[in-house]
Amino acid sequence: MERETLLGVYRTMQIIRQTEEELARCHQRGLVLGACHTYVGEEAIASGVCAHLNEQDVVFSTHRGHGHALAKGAHPRELMAELFGRETGLSRGRGGSMHLFSPEIGMMGTSGIVGPCILQACGGGYSFKLMKLPHVAVAFFGDGASNNGAFHEGLNMASIWKLPVLFVCENNQFATEVPNAYAAGNPSVGSRGASYGMPGFELDGNDVLEIHRVAGEAIARARAGGGPTLIECKTYRTRAHAEGMGDFTYRTREEVEAWKKRCPIARLRAEGVRGQGPEVSEQFDAIDLDVQAMVKESREFAEKSPWPDANTATNHVYAATSTQSPVISTQPSPTRELTYSQATHEALSEEMAKNPRIFVMGEGIGVRGGNFKTTDGLFQKYGAERLCDTPICERGFVGLACGAAMTGTRPIIDFMFADFVMDSVGEIVNQIAKMQYMSSGRLKMPVLLRGCIGIGHSAATHHSGSYYAMYAQVPGLRVIVPSMPADAKGLLKRALNCDDPVLFLEHREILQVKGSVPDGEYEIEFGKASVVRGGRDVTVVALARMVHLTLGVCDELEREGISVEIVDPRTVSPLDTETILQSVAKTGRLLIVDEPPAPCGFAAEIAARIVAEGFDSLDAPIRRLTGAFCPTPYSPPLEAVMVPQPKQIADAIRQLVAE
Repeated sequence: MERETLLGVYRTMQIIRQTEEELARCHQRGLVLGACHTYVGEEAIASGVCAHLNEQDVVFSTHRGHGHALAKGAHPRELMAELFGRETGLSRGRGGSMHLFSPEIGMMGTSGIVGPCILQACGGGYSFKLMKLPHVAVAFFGDGASNNGAFHEGLNMASIWKLPVLFVCENNQFATEVPNAYAAGNPSVGSRGASYGMPGFELDGNDVLEIHRVAGEAIARARAGGGPTLIECKTYRTRAHAEGMGDFTYRTREEVEAWKKRCPIARLRAEGVRGQGPEVSEQFDAIDLDVQAMVKESREFAEKSPWPDANTATNHVYAATSTQSPVISTQPSPTRELTYSQATHEALSEEMAKNPRIFVMGEGIGVRGGNFKTTDGLFQKYGAERLCDTPICERGFVGLACGAAMTGTRPIIDFMFADFVMDSVGEIVNQIAKMQYMSSGRLKMPVLLRGCIGIGHSAATHHSGSYYAMYAQVPGLRVIVPSMPADAKGLLKRALNCDDPVLFLEHREILQVKGSVPDGEYEIEFGKASVVRGGRDVTVVALARMVHLTLGVCDELEREGISVEIVDPRTVSPLDTETILQSVAKTGRLLIVDEPPAPCGFAAEIAARIVAEGFDSLDAPIRRLTGAFCPTPYSPPLEAVMVPQPKQIADAIRQLVAE
């Protein structure tokens, strides 16, 4: 290694070590407010790998990520300020030790959940491949993550698509307190690379020179299109899992002391003197003193930094502005009839033609065109990179979508059935929904997640779920459930032109329903309900198929002298309460018809809001007609009693008007 490189790597290692030791002292003083997971003993890994990266290359990290952030170029003052909870911190006080963001330098974040960084790095690699950029994504993770499903799914995806990704396993022997020798049937992580068709290496994690050499070759190979590499670095953390935790119930003091003697910094100093001559020792000493002064100044800076303004606590949950065309809430005059499926297909095809950064992932969405023809014919137009068939690994490609959105592309995940989204719920709730907030708005999350919902066709319990109420509880997600073809097209276009993650749920039983669709460019704003039918006597709020079933009984009720107004919210989150209130103020009565079960559901949320804000408008109690609190059965007679039927809807309206 050339002297300049050697000194640069040594400096990085010293910055990490001295910053971490100061943070440990600050934790004892109470300045660090929450957890503090230090990187002491592991400095060789981040320093050796990141020496080859530039600002356009990206790093995705785990909860023990201080060293990765510093090695990628973050300043100690920003790291310390973050752990002190200050406005000047890496994440502006929103993250602490386990959630560090600096996308400006390619530090895309650390996660308190084990494994997502592996999938997000695949997403970064996919973005670079799609945009033909010579950049590399690196995932740093511990040995515990190598026994997680994300490891298998991530490495497999990176291999089959030859993504420019470097997977770095920092095997510090213990996942929290569980030894890797116990937790893994094959404790040699590096040897697993061959199982995924990629080079795999097992290195001494305290030998920065060897790590630097192997990582350099792997990164060069990735830039040249040679695909991913797995590197296992066997090392040891010489401090507790987190500051303040007991350390000697699962390992011994003698073992820790033995590893301290294998210090990677002392080892590099000795090897540097042997290779460069004794005069380099003085340069090492000068670096030590310079870093010491930097860390002292950084701690003082962090202590003096202001606390975040409490009024900003709820900022950045959603994107502040949209980046594309303006929203048109008033649609042009309709000119043709399309089915729901045709309308959404048209929206997707038009947006893909305009935006080369849009790509679709899912099972069978390529040549086949999707189980519900959602992408029919698009593979022939846009090719395999933009219409990407996936393995059956929902957690994997949803996590990839998160990393892709973080690095500049716009992924669409086609789930086929929304039940399948449940396998990836952690990636959606803990990563995708929170990424804009945790990064203080510096990362956008334009991810579209779409799939079919609803009971019908004897699909039974694993292909019939409607989970919009559950996802509407998650801050950061937009949840869309259209009922009409025109709405579906306008809302899908809005989803493909906004910077928020959108869960777009399509009821299987209305995909072939026809309706008037505008013959021009338009979008429909989220959070704007539609009055599907005007009326005087009762308001019915319904979504998706329930809108159509309710419409089917309105003429009969009109002949009986009952005038029904139907309000379709169209979006569950955000929810347009104002339009419902205006309708109830006119009719005095409210029935909510919803296919999923009642407890803790969408119907309960509407009822609570109307009682709170429109109680004086009510001439009768709010009523709910919902599905049964039961998994969905297979046989048609059993299936039929799971959801509201037209006669039940009509009877419920009659009873409410009679009250």
